Amino acid sequence: MTIVPLIFTSGLASGINAYAVVLLLGLLGRFAGADSVPPALERTDVLAAAAVLFLLEAVADKIPYVDSLWDAVHTVIRPIAGATVGALIASADPGSLGEVAAGAMGGTTALVSHLVKASLRMAVNTSPEPASNIAVSLAEDLAVAGLVTLAIFHPWLAASLAAVLLAAGLLLVWFAVNRIRAFRARRRERKAARAAGRAAPAAGVPAARP
Repeated sequence: MTIVPLIFTSGLASGINAYAVVLLLGLLGRFAGADSVPPALERTDVLAAAAVLFLLEAVADKIPYVDSLWDAVHTVIRPIAGATVGALIASADPGSLGEVAAGAMGGTTALVSHLVKASLRMAVNTSPEPASNIAVSLAEDLAVAGLVTLAIFHPWLAASLAAVLLAAGLLLVWFAVNRIRAFRARRRERKAARAAGRAAPAAGVPAARP
């Protein structure tokens, strides 16, 4: 059942950068002799399309607010990519896991990791400088490359790391949401206090006549 951790890891990575996953899996299958990679991902046209789209994402993902727009467009694309890759991996190893179950696992994992990524990137966009976006984007690219490569040769180790990263991402999202809620509550309290301060003189004793 080594394809189960491969499907989980590729699904999580697809939620971050689906084009990088397709490109890396195809290259590893074609040039590194990875037997677990489905032949459909090794085709020249698939590799070329994935490479072009990966380059586009590499640029868009590092521009503040453009990255969030890109994430919004890929809310559907990334889970579909994760499900497709999972189903293809299962079809390359018949009898180990049904293609429908594999697609559901890959798609669900991709959707969850995509939502985590998109939420965290929106929080990063509150920073006024673009360096943080570039740093986070590069870290995501390196994480995807490392996880996918590790999943081919050590699938269970890769899946364990992917699970830890997903749990950490969910925890960060929870923390960020709580911080945003607390900030908004404090801002409402300050506005209410200022409004009450302005209303108090109007309701008090009239100003003395000269």
